[in-house]
Amino acid sequence: MLHRKGIIRSRTFIKKMDNSLTTRSRNKFWFVFFFLFVSWYLLLYGIDWSSLPGFVTTSRYEANSIESARQTFIPPPPHREDDNVSFDSNSSSTIDDATNIDDTKDEPRSKEDESSSNDNDNVVVPDLEELEKELEPLLRKDEPQKEEVKKVEKIEREGDTKEEKSCTGRYIYVAKIPSKFNEDILKQCKLLNKWYDMCQYLVNMGLGPDLGNPQRAFSNKGWFTTNQFSLEVLFHNRMKQYECLTNDSSEASAVFVPYYSGFDIARYLWDDLNTTKRDAGSVEVTKFLKEKPEWKTMWGRDHFMIAGRITWDFRRGVEEDASWGSKLMWLPETKNMTILTIESSPWHMNDFAIPYPTYFHPSSDNDVVQWQNRMRRLRRRMLFSFAGAPRPQIDESIRGEIMEQCSASRRKCRLLECKDTNNKCNKAVPVMRLFQSSVFCLQPSGDSFTRRSTFDSILAGCIPVFFTPASAYVQYIWHLPKNYTSYSVLIPEDDVKEKKVSIENVLSKIPRQQVAAMREEVIKLIPNVVYADPRSRLETVEDAFDLAVKGVLERVDVMRKEMRQGKNSSMVFDEEYSWKYFTFGTIEKHEWDHFFLRTSKWKN
Repeated sequence: MLHRKGIIRSRTFIKKMDNSLTTRSRNKFWFVFFFLFVSWYLLLYGIDWSSLPGFVTTSRYEANSIESARQTFIPPPPHREDDNVSFDSNSSSTIDDATNIDDTKDEPRSKEDESSSNDNDNVVVPDLEELEKELEPLLRKDEPQKEEVKKVEKIEREGDTKEEKSCTGRYIYVAKIPSKFNEDILKQCKLLNKWYDMCQYLVNMGLGPDLGNPQRAFSNKGWFTTNQFSLEVLFHNRMKQYECLTNDSSEASAVFVPYYSGFDIARYLWDDLNTTKRDAGSVEVTKFLKEKPEWKTMWGRDHFMIAGRITWDFRRGVEEDASWGSKLMWLPETKNMTILTIESSPWHMNDFAIPYPTYFHPSSDNDVVQWQNRMRRLRRRMLFSFAGAPRPQIDESIRGEIMEQCSASRRKCRLLECKDTNNKCNKAVPVMRLFQSSVFCLQPSGDSFTRRSTFDSILAGCIPVFFTPASAYVQYIWHLPKNYTSYSVLIPEDDVKEKKVSIENVLSKIPRQQVAAMREEVIKLIPNVVYADPRSRLETVEDAFDLAVKGVLERVDVMRKEMRQGKNSSMVFDEEYSWKYFTFGTIEKHEWDHFFLRTSKWKN
């Protein structure tokens, strides 16, 4: 037993000795390898071999390699800013491996190039700076990153001046007129309407009180109790946010006059006051403008203002105290200006209609898109509807006949009659719910050609039905399509008056596909007829304000060019045919001529 134990111990000891020797051998091997590596590194990089005799910084092999690369390349011409530099995004070429690039390897070399190459085969490049100069054209072509940096810097410079460039031809100067022509008028808000207090409608920068979303008739934001005659305040507040305002009238393309002419005359319309009192504000403000240096630039042809009522409130053509309205639009100065109204005259050339304010004032593009999508999804159970009251005192009115036809078509027409003291037509919810449930909305003339109801119906995605082209087609030429059949129906009012036509039959015969296309066109028009909240700014959507400003700028630009050429478009056509010229660009005979024959009602 003792012998066996001794043998086992001997074997164990031998194994330990072997392991110890193996470990020592490996450690010695790695130590020797490390020592040799450090020695090689010091020899290679630690000693300045160029200081020793017979050594140069570039070997003959390296020089020949560089010359070979220079033979391969045809240096590009000097870089120009308009050169289109392209490169392969997968390439890994840099300055360090420039000799591996061969852009012209398939191009034959001339004998002169070969001769020059042979002569230089034995040349050694002794200086690194000289080498860089030799390769400079090649390296420039081999640095796409630098070209990209230049492009980015150029884009950044352009971005810095983008706003300035985009305002070229769009600058507007706001005339600095005394506050008595605007802000002070609002301080007398209780006098602005004979039947109700207008003060409540001037809050929220002219939008009126927030409507909320009663009966889920609206979206959760952007809806206000807006008065149809508050456009002057609303437009002025939008103009304060206009992106191309300037304090230098000499660089302005147009001059905006913030005169609240509609509110000014509203204080006196229903009172027994003489014409001098009614005209005082108009006369004074035009006199003030005429004395300013910016007036002489185009003698007022580049000036524009808002008249937030229908044109007939400003077209008193006689000096009789019993006559209606003021003579604002008959003044020599305003005949040169562009006046934006909610209804223009078909027979005069200094006023242009823009949409009535509606209840919807979006604060973002998304507000508009969401409302449009909602109008697309609605189920419309009624074929047509009408919201309004008869006009028995007006012989030409067809409202009575329309209401009779609607009542006779109870299963297809819904009537919202506005005749009692609790007038539902002046409330947003009943009107919008009616139009949202209808395919077609009837829009006959009332006291004048146009109605706010037209824009409420478009806002609800309801196809408007007109009875004269004077209600929309020759009015809102900057906001509605010239192809009126794409979004509306025209039924001649004479046919209704003489009972020659059934409204129900006309609308029922329109094919479903055509109705669907018309409704889609109406929904697309929603941004065109709404005024965005003045406290915000839409990004990509153009609203009624944007289109109105664009229309004014284009009109002023045409007149400016005419003045330079010694022309005057007002001499081209008789003002009586303004509706035809501005709508179609001609005064030739037209199928609508009979609609615009003057009656005793429209003599002024």
